[in-house]
Amino acid sequence: MLSIYKRELRSYFTTPIGYIFASVFLAISGAIFCYTTYFSLSADVTPYFTYMTFVFVVLLPLLTMKLFSEERKQRTEQLLLTAPVSIISMVAAKFLAAYTIFASCMVFSSLQILILYAYADVKTAIVLGNLVAAMLVGMAFIAIGVFVSALTENQLAAAVGTIGILLLFMVISMLNSFIPVYFIRLILRSVSIFARFGNFTQGAFDISALIYYLSIAFVFLFLTVRVYDKRRYN
Repeated sequence: MLSIYKRELRSYFTTPIGYIFASVFLAISGAIFCYTTYFSLSADVTPYFTYMTFVFVVLLPLLTMKLFSEERKQRTEQLLLTAPVSIISMVAAKFLAAYTIFASCMVFSSLQILILYAYADVKTAIVLGNLVAAMLVGMAFIAIGVFVSALTENQLAAAVGTIGILLLFMVISMLNSFIPVYFIRLILRSVSIFARFGNFTQGAFDISALIYYLSIAFVFLFLTVRVYDKRRYN
């Protein structure tokens, strides 16, 4: 598992995708931070993290699109399937490699918040809550991207497919405010990725939201394992 993890992590920087992702991520992050704090004369970091979760919809599929689709395209998939490592370990290694890149960029970009402490009363609990929420949303998105990448050998199709699924989750969240029936709103809220991190943005730790995001990641990674289980025996 460790060797696959290292190989995937290295592959992000032996190809342009790692540098492009990090550069675009940090540039957009800086622009959003300036807009939501300096230009708005506000020390509230919640809008910054909220906007960033919507940016994840477009950026994170670019990070996950190559994980399995490239293996199929280059015909190296069989080497993975016959390697002395379990499919669970293989999927976990690829997921963790992508998540490491994302988490590193997210933490590094969040360091700019330290500037606010110099001239404003910043609530550390709210900052940490928002950061945890962003990490959990990113984890769920990357797991979805891993699954979609396992379904196709076309990287563009994997990226577009992942964006489509994430947009569907976004639409579900937006529809929630237009539906008058409480029961339906409750169901939509229960499956909405974007509606779950509200308590974190207030500085409160939400155990039910944590379980939800972990469940989303587990389900899509499990589906990826099932895809490769079927492929190995076929």
